Amino acid sequence: MPQLRSFRPGDEPALADICLRTADAGGDGTGILADDDLWGHVFVLPYAARHPDLAFVVESDDGRVVGYVVGTDDTRTFEDWFHDEWWPRFAQRWPVPGDDRSRQAGLLRYAYGRRAGAEPFGDDRPAHLHIDLMPEVQGQGWGRRLIGVLAAALRERGVRRLHLVASAQNAGALAFYDRLGFERLESPAGAQAFGIELDRL
Repeated sequence: MPQLRSFRPGDEPALADICLRTADAGGDGTGILADDDLWGHVFVLPYAARHPDLAFVVESDDGRVVGYVVGTDDTRTFEDWFHDEWWPRFAQRWPVPGDDRSRQAGLLRYAYGRRAGAEPFGDDRPAHLHIDLMPEVQGQGWGRRLIGVLAAALRERGVRRLHLVASAQNAGALAFYDRLGFERLESPAGAQAFGIELDRL
């Protein structure tokens, strides 16, 4: 049976692979961008680097990491760290896009635009998370367990409210957050934000 455990150094390649294979509204994002590595460097690896103690994984019977949750207890501080310290190291590999309308260019604009206050959801819901599971462990309660263990770690830090943002096209994820009791928030086109009081998790 799979098991839930804390993140360990060396898990990063598996986290990046899971992020890629669930990047297209929950489906495999391989080949959608010119560089598949971009997904992980935006959505999972910075969290494991900044908050390894807020990262948890599902490990399969044969020792593979097949799911994760990562997060931050302070969105504003995290987003400034992403902007000032994490992302500049990749500027040569992924420069600011020009007039390119590709999906990769859009993701790069998002990455370069990340900073405290760029999105409103962290103003009164300071924590946020990213969670992904491979199909082999979906629908078995692991998503609920991952969010539960992260919520407990956040509560220990005195955090009381959490948000997340999902693709509006990811029907399975939206239904999952609804079942957990998350509140849908007013969101930009193409996205759906959710918020919750951590005592409800």
